[in-house]
Amino acid sequence: MKDTVSYSTAPEDFYYMGVNIPCQGACPAETNIPAYIRALFEEAYDDSYEINRAANILPGVLGRICSRPCEEKCRHGEPELGKPVNICHIKRAASDYRKKLPASLAPPLADLHKSVAIIGSGPAGLAAAHDLSTVGVSVTIYEALPKPGGMLRYGIPEFRLPRPLLDQEINRIFEKGVRLVTGTRIGVHTNLEALLADHDAVLLAAGCYEPKSLDVPGEGLPGVCSGLEFMMDICSGKTPVVGKRVLVIGAGFTAFDCARSALRLGAEDVAICLRRTEEDLAVTREEVLETKIEGVKIHSLMLSRRMVGAEKVEGVEFVRTRPGALQTNGKRSIAPIEGSDFFLPADSVIVAAGQKAASFKYSVEGPGEKGQEVMADQVSSYETTVQGIYMAGDCLTGPSTVIEAIGMGRGAAEQILRDLTGNPVREKVVRMEEVRTTDRRRVWDFLPRQEMSVLKPLKDRLTRMDKEVETGLSPENAAEEAKRCYLCYLHYEIDLDRCIYCRYCMDVAPRDCIKLVDTVKTNDVGAVTGFVETNDWGGVNAVVIDNSRCIRCGECLRACPVDCISVTRVELTERNVTQGDANG
Repeated sequence: MKDTVSYSTAPEDFYYMGVNIPCQGACPAETNIPAYIRALFEEAYDDSYEINRAANILPGVLGRICSRPCEEKCRHGEPELGKPVNICHIKRAASDYRKKLPASLAPPLADLHKSVAIIGSGPAGLAAAHDLSTVGVSVTIYEALPKPGGMLRYGIPEFRLPRPLLDQEINRIFEKGVRLVTGTRIGVHTNLEALLADHDAVLLAAGCYEPKSLDVPGEGLPGVCSGLEFMMDICSGKTPVVGKRVLVIGAGFTAFDCARSALRLGAEDVAICLRRTEEDLAVTREEVLETKIEGVKIHSLMLSRRMVGAEKVEGVEFVRTRPGALQTNGKRSIAPIEGSDFFLPADSVIVAAGQKAASFKYSVEGPGEKGQEVMADQVSSYETTVQGIYMAGDCLTGPSTVIEAIGMGRGAAEQILRDLTGNPVREKVVRMEEVRTTDRRRVWDFLPRQEMSVLKPLKDRLTRMDKEVETGLSPENAAEEAKRCYLCYLHYEIDLDRCIYCRYCMDVAPRDCIKLVDTVKTNDVGAVTGFVETNDWGGVNAVVIDNSRCIRCGECLRACPVDCISVTRVELTERNVTQGDANG
């Protein structure tokens, strides 16, 4: 039987993937999103989960807290097509409904006789440890806190991320033989010089644990605390006293977590104060909605000038702001409106203005000597100014998202492997497999988006800190949502040698995705970048399917009288270099 599977590392095929599968291209971990959605639709929950885990390491975690850059690029969300597919919550459904049988842990390819120390057990460190250990590298993670997980455990409340699930997914990484040493702080219990002497490489993935201040008068008053300190206390089992009125200053996920947590601690009046507007928030729409439903107010266009109080904070003095032009970072500038000062009373003020990474020093003369600060050499290479020491995650870039940190951790692992072995261990490839047809139905394009179910009644949410608010999609709703995916990994192509130019395909296409073409545009690597269309039959050189417009409904395939349209499943994936094409 002819093998219908092939693999490519050609630049034009990678270009095609970036353009035509926008959800996967937007995912920092390059998760094969169409494949796991299709597997869930087929009720192959375990397969769907493992497709996720091959790329993003923590599917159940990310199914709850991912920032969802994939959904912003989903083709179903284009203006005339409706709302994007609920990609994140389909990922959670795979985790919720899999059989959860013990995974068969495949042994590493071979013992590489290399050892790597990783500082920090947050998402970047865990992702790097996973990838390194699975190919035969001995990995030890050094963690300053009592348990692994970093900000996943100590920065995100349990009502968003249940700890049993977090433990379960982290433990799978340690089952690979990764060694964990907790309660070990670099510069206190050990140092970089000692670690680099004992290991072939060191990866700094320590996150950002130094809160940024507002630098306003009164910030040191009792009753004022950082958002990081507040969330770490709560996640460590402590119960901060917040009083009845709480102001949270900040615009990120931490600010929203602080506000919702304050309600659960008994606060009656909680407000989040923004310098810009609600439209400028990077927080997901669902997070903003649920925060409002719980009773948190969101105040926009205000800048804190000083904390007011004598022996304890009594409130904050603000000034109104006006938005300005867009800056190079994509955010709008803001300017204070002089003379618009006003005061808001508060029993507690939580400053969630962001965090920064701690600095690390290394001395070539050895421990105890004055050392140089370890700095990133090139962000894209994960290398630092000290040979053998690498950086990844928030430690490298500043505060990022969980999925970005995982992507960086995996990238750093690959860089370390290349440097230690002199060769790539894994390579990205485009896998292509011929398929006979598609069972997508046109009516599925009109299905409404299935939204996440939440805990009701509202009062039940606020009684305990560990009651998960989002309760998940039912199997039926998850399958219904999976139908909405266009399965953009299906590539439709017309065989010009068989095409009779009948135009039946164009007549049934619901979108302008099939075109009469005079010329095909290509770039310097031979990738198709566009078409010169024509309505003059004398100038038609081809009838082509523009896969960047195609919604994979299959109507053209069913209408073609000469069966000249083929479908190929194309997937961006990884394979071990030693395996070759046959075992990719």
